[in-house]
Amino acid sequence: MGEVRPFCQSRTVIHVNTHRFRVGCGSEEAVDTSIMKGFGFEVIKQEGKTGARAGVIHTAHGKVATPVFIPVGTRGTVKAMSPEELKGMGIEIVLSNTYHLYLRPGEQIIREGGGLHKFMHWDKALLTDSGGYQIFSLANLCRVEEKGVTFQSPLDGGESHFLSPEKVIEIERNLGADIIMPLDDCTTYPCSHEEARKSLELTTRWAERSKKEFGESSYQALFGIIQGSVYPDLRKESAKELIGLDFSGYALGGLSLGEPKNLTREILDSTLPHLPRNKPRYLMGMGTPEDLFEGVIRGIDMFDCALPTRNARNGCLFTSRGKIVIKNARYTRDFSPLDPECDCYTCRNYSRAYLRHLFNAEEILAFRLNTLHNLHFFTRFLQRMREAILAGKDLSSLNPRNIDK
Repeated sequence: MGEVRPFCQSRTVIHVNTHRFRVGCGSEEAVDTSIMKGFGFEVIKQEGKTGARAGVIHTAHGKVATPVFIPVGTRGTVKAMSPEELKGMGIEIVLSNTYHLYLRPGEQIIREGGGLHKFMHWDKALLTDSGGYQIFSLANLCRVEEKGVTFQSPLDGGESHFLSPEKVIEIERNLGADIIMPLDDCTTYPCSHEEARKSLELTTRWAERSKKEFGESSYQALFGIIQGSVYPDLRKESAKELIGLDFSGYALGGLSLGEPKNLTREILDSTLPHLPRNKPRYLMGMGTPEDLFEGVIRGIDMFDCALPTRNARNGCLFTSRGKIVIKNARYTRDFSPLDPECDCYTCRNYSRAYLRHLFNAEEILAFRLNTLHNLHFFTRFLQRMREAILAGKDLSSLNPRNIDK
């Protein structure tokens, strides 16, 4: 990836692989679309009072407007949703998990099936996480060493597997996602400064090996993952080392592990100023609408979290007036829409009383309608933030904390 150079007040000149093109201040007709076959990123506008910014990620499978919420499709599917329904909500990118797909059905089967895009019938952008967090969360089954990670399959607890940084890159090449993440070491919370330092140093050495194995790609982009727990000095050190390796984007990992929200915000405040403006910034595994707002105003471009889909299956729904636990008896005869301000399919067609009935009767349609609404809510929330940034509006009115519960 080449250096991004200023072209006009709110646009940049970017490099896509080795190709250089311009996006003008007005229309985008100046773009040479014939060379837009790989990865690129542009900042279109930055909000004046905060670090919030609106941009576009270019991939071989289409553009992704930022800031963006990425639905989690761990095993090659966003639970309860079809690809057509996701695209109908305006979703432009989905996340899948390398660790889980490696275990089942196996990356070779997916490769033989034409790659993950074709295998899961998704023709827009894909991001694959390495599974570092999943290895961390199954720590009683694994052994972390310099060479990589040895672990027992959580599917049967028997067969032993080994993943090195190089092997993870090989798997992700077979999967064929547009954006891929290297193997990293994720600490627990709380952990000592020394433990966090050892973890980030291992992550950096693994990142160097991953970058070497990755080499050059015609369309895939490899991001670096910043570690360092809740220690600002370690986060700064991690960021500096990874920037020196010149990744296509930078993610903040190892957060949302139980640390207080004020510490999370402090880490964002102390880390983001050290990241290059011309690369996308990705906050992994977060979060709530409040997390999204706090991340956007600090300059985060990408978010992913299983929260909206998991909560939907548990009957917890996000609305413009706060969260609703749909199983509660208070909704038995509530024939109003779930969220009167929402225009999703669920809210246009079904009442709270019906959604409560479906959920308490354990009908599959409950999971589908609830998931559709929650994903629409999260997607639309970041779309509204993007629109406000582009229009130069005050973002404070979108702060979920201002909702009258």
